[in-house]
Amino acid sequence: MNRYPRDFRGHGPNPPDAKWPGGAKIAISLVLNYEEGGENNLLHGDAQSEAFLSDIAGAQPWPGMRHWNMESLYDYGARAGFWRLHRLFTERRLPVTIYGVTTALARNPEQVAAMKAAGWEIASHGLKWVDHRDMAEDVERAQIAESFRLHEEVVGEPPRGWYTGRCSMNTVRLTAETARLDWISDTYDDDLPYWLELGDRDQLVIPYTLEANDMRFATAPGYIEGEQFFTYLKDSFDTLYAEGQAGRAKMFSIGLHCRLIGRPGKIAGLIRFLDYAQRHEGVWFARRIDIARHWAATHPHRRIERPSQMTRERFVERFGGIFEHSPWIAEGAWSLELGPAHDCATGLHNALARIFRSATPDQRLAVLRAHPDLAGKLAAAKRLTPESTAEQASAALDALTDDERATFQRLNTDYVAKHGFPFVIAVRDNSKASILSAFTTRIGNDTETEFATACAQVERIAELRLKDLLP
Repeated sequence: MNRYPRDFRGHGPNPPDAKWPGGAKIAISLVLNYEEGGENNLLHGDAQSEAFLSDIAGAQPWPGMRHWNMESLYDYGARAGFWRLHRLFTERRLPVTIYGVTTALARNPEQVAAMKAAGWEIASHGLKWVDHRDMAEDVERAQIAESFRLHEEVVGEPPRGWYTGRCSMNTVRLTAETARLDWISDTYDDDLPYWLELGDRDQLVIPYTLEANDMRFATAPGYIEGEQFFTYLKDSFDTLYAEGQAGRAKMFSIGLHCRLIGRPGKIAGLIRFLDYAQRHEGVWFARRIDIARHWAATHPHRRIERPSQMTRERFVERFGGIFEHSPWIAEGAWSLELGPAHDCATGLHNALARIFRSATPDQRLAVLRAHPDLAGKLAAAKRLTPESTAEQASAALDALTDDERATFQRLNTDYVAKHGFPFVIAVRDNSKASILSAFTTRIGNDTETEFATACAQVERIAELRLKDLLP
């Protein structure tokens, strides 16, 4: 099968109602990344120093060497930044999720004790704060297993959530395959949680953020003062809060790092934002585990038979009649590059319509001729397909008076005599009166125009049929 794995559809045009507790209009997840002591360092068995997310402009790894200045900046996060943030959040009684690099947690027992005393969720941020891009799958799997072991040893219980950050193409699958996590966050692709099907595992994903994130203080272009951070957070909040007021409540993740936002000039912007957000009604500050539990209870996953995953035989069996008596269209669509975007009515209709539109005029004419006359002899003899029977009944074409039936039969005869194919119209979009009006008007069209009109109606009929079968 020619299948495309990326999911551009997500929740689609009508996302679910989040139904946050208490009718909240927005859920805010404060995430504090704890990486100090888990970064690249010769002391940690790495081949070079760290070079990522610090106040050193243009930092580069130092192969085979320790980097005193870099270490000192990370140390600040543990020694000063963490405690400044701890005071801020505990004084306001705000729940926090920690993304804890396991080896960093092991080297910072006082901070772990403070996290636990505050009731914060301690999720896993991987075994080490290193780039997993080129890591072999078996090595990464082993590191994930070791992270679980060490996390439980250090924290007292295993993590229920996971975010690697600098992940590989295997990370999401490998973490989900552990079947030990209530949520994973190595995605940035939505404003709401969603379910990911990986084999037999239905894994809840809570997307994270790289833009409402203090890491922008250490990247270019980025923030250079706390006020810029406040402004961005406020604008994000205002947009999402307004959507919540309109009945489309979303989630707002805010990413923080001890060594960055923990600095006095930077934290001032965060304080202003918290002051602003806490003045609003209907704001739910939640740990990610709380969001996960709410979503699992409110929106449990339901698997569907996905067109993009069907065998050719099943696909044709299921969709071969969408275009009347033309299973070759379904056969052609199955061979296209299908993916998650085609597992809904609109997406699959596009694939089927592509085959119909690219067919020869004779092939499309055959599809038109496969359609029955409206209220014709086949209907009277009850020999229509189930789809056509239901469609004609929707406009009461199965309950005509003798005069009405005679009118339809006369129009059918005149139309076919002029154009060479039956009159095709999406009956479910019409009433008996509007069908008769269109019939009378379209008989007068030239055949080229009417051919194009009929083909468009064939596509519309197919779309309506698919909407009966798929979301």
